[in-house]
Amino acid sequence: MTEAEQMARVAEVQARVACALIRMEGMKAENAQREYCGASLAYGADAFLAVIDEECIGSNAVITTLRHGL
Repeated sequence: MTEAEQMARVAEVQARVACALIRMEGMKAENAQREYCGASLAYGADAFLAVIDEECIGSNAVITTLRHGL
């Protein structure tokens, strides 16, 4: 694998992490709004963990991406 290919894979993982952070910040904002209004939370711990799986940024997924690509 060339250095350019490796850097492309790193950039891909970083982009997925950024997407996950954006999604999670939205989830946190929704939870804060609902808490402020006295409603039950929209997202629990399982929903936040699901984002990691959906964006393929768990440790095994990242290692696989960096070694072999998608």
